[in-house]
Amino acid sequence: MPTPICEQLGIEFPIFAFSHCRDVVAAVTNAGGFGVLGALAYEPERLEIELNWIDEHVKGKPYGVDFAMPAKYVGKGGGAEATPEYLLTLIPQGHRDWVHKLLDDAGIPRLPDDAELRTPKAAGLNVDAEGPGQLEVTLNHANVKMVVNALGPPPKYVLDQCHERGILVGGLVGSRQHAERQVAQGVDVIVAQGTEAGGHCGEISTMVLVPQVVDAVGPNVPVLAAGGIADGRQMAAALALGAQGVWTGSMWLLTTEADMSPEVTENLLAASSRDFVRARFMTGKPARQLRTKWIEAWESPGAPEPLPMPLQGLLYGEAAARFSRVHSKEFGGYPAGQIIGSLDKVRPAKDMVLDMVESWIETTEKLNSFLAD
Repeated sequence: MPTPICEQLGIEFPIFAFSHCRDVVAAVTNAGGFGVLGALAYEPERLEIELNWIDEHVKGKPYGVDFAMPAKYVGKGGGAEATPEYLLTLIPQGHRDWVHKLLDDAGIPRLPDDAELRTPKAAGLNVDAEGPGQLEVTLNHANVKMVVNALGPPPKYVLDQCHERGILVGGLVGSRQHAERQVAQGVDVIVAQGTEAGGHCGEISTMVLVPQVVDAVGPNVPVLAAGGIADGRQMAAALALGAQGVWTGSMWLLTTEADMSPEVTENLLAASSRDFVRARFMTGKPARQLRTKWIEAWESPGAPEPLPMPLQGLLYGEAAARFSRVHSKEFGGYPAGQIIGSLDKVRPAKDMVLDMVESWIETTEKLNSFLAD
């Protein structure tokens, strides 16, 4: 049953689970898969707390950490012009006024003067200031066996320091050319992510992309299939296309361990696969997300153009501080993929792993029976 990447990492099942929630990461890892913590929102000190917690709960089992270090973003290079304080000044007042009117018209109250505001977080923010510290913290945890970059080729220092410790480096790609480029730069594992996936994604479907990437990188580079995968039939299909495992994300949003706002969970459960759209309105780069009133407003005539990363993410964060505070259902969205339309209940992560494995075995046996006949 184990594929080569399973043997390399010391895991039972070729199921890789990306989640921003440490409880999900630990639950999948303990069920025999490979949990991967999305570290975008964690400054080094907070990341240390999260990884310590995971270490305590997985008891020596391997897991991974995922960063979002894009190749292009406003403020690249760090310094005074890359601080959140400075970047916030680059958001045009017209955009802010438009967002305020949108939320005012929807009845979303303004934040009170004494509201406790979170530290701004957005994809492409503080990459240069916090990235090296995040990596240092990560490499000090012996259970971390793979580091992944979600947005383009990882920085050279990530590759160098991980390889010095014998840790695999993975990268998400949306095209054959991206895969070839990342392998040439030293990336060890390629996640071929189809357009149906949640979050940042390209335009090529998983069924088309995976065999293209497998052929492009050759037999010595493991490929994981991502996008539209939540059960064993899809996992069997991914392996048939040449992948050594599946990279999953959206399905874990609907687990009992996931830290989700109730209105978002309700919206996800009610959504069809057609309700997840690819747009730049959340982060500034194309990302698949649940259609909400936020999406619809930006698509309407007269809406401003979305800003580049991380400015759009900062603007979205300001709006989210308002509508999340009152648990607005019509604005309650999340980055997620089309596979959510196939899920209709919240379940424990362990059950989802074991059901996927059981379905994978049944599907494989059925295919083998066709050959026997």
